[in-house]
Amino acid sequence: MSTRIAFLKGHGTENDFVIIPDPENTVELSPAAVAALCDRRAGIGGDGVLHVVRSAAHPEAREMAAEAEWFMDYRNGDGSIAEMCGNGVRVFARYLQHAGHVTEGDLAIATRGGVKTVHLAKDGDVTVGMGRARLPEGEVTVSVGRHSWPARNVNMGNPHAVAFVDDLADAGDLHSPPPFSPAAAYPDGVNVEFVVDRGPRHVAMRVHERGAGETRSCGTGACAVAVAAARRDGADPSVSGSPVTYTVDVPGGTLVITERPDGEIEMTGPAVIVAEGAIDAEWLETAAG
Repeated sequence: MSTRIAFLKGHGTENDFVIIPDPENTVELSPAAVAALCDRRAGIGGDGVLHVVRSAAHPEAREMAAEAEWFMDYRNGDGSIAEMCGNGVRVFARYLQHAGHVTEGDLAIATRGGVKTVHLAKDGDVTVGMGRARLPEGEVTVSVGRHSWPARNVNMGNPHAVAFVDDLADAGDLHSPPPFSPAAAYPDGVNVEFVVDRGPRHVAMRVHERGAGETRSCGTGACAVAVAAARRDGADPSVSGSPVTYTVDVPGGTLVITERPDGEIEMTGPAVIVAEGAIDAEWLETAAG
């Protein structure tokens, strides 16, 4: 009888993930295996994979084990490794609660972008401490077809280019990565957000996620957008001493982003587990080629 690998499916504002519980880090997930799992026709389907591992059992997370018991070994839908995924952290935390590893309240989760603080609220929302944004100097331009826009370079542990446009349709289909310049600004590629205003401290966005194409939501992208919008609007909590909150609409729902005077950014939104089952390990090995 072939080996079965447990999985779950979850989403945060429709940014969806295949969850692989693997506390002792025994499941080998090659890039091809991840891509097979995320295939929406021949696999389970998802924007990425949340590999759930105890920090002490993973070589990239052992140094964080004293701070966070669990490590989010996150992979993009194409199998590439990503530093961080904001919606993924919320879904990861919801899985830990679903599995009985944690309860409502505060917890810490290790990621390649560092240890993230998470709060599981009674109302079902999950708040994640996303760290501080870095704003690298230098002008950046992104393009779609014959149109180009200046973009704000924002780093949330992963790179973002935020462009304010007149209409979200200006972003095109976002299947392929929008060209950007200069190339040196993002040597490993970039997540590109196109943003329109909806009202005071209220914006809407579409995003091309590096390694995944257009997704229904991007947590780090929403944080990058909120910071870029605040600076465009002349708001800087480190200067004013007052927190700034933006509502960010994504195709899959709404996220609320708050930047505090100390620079820390908090993201609040839903996280849902929708299914669980088992994968045939032989199928996965064959699909991964």
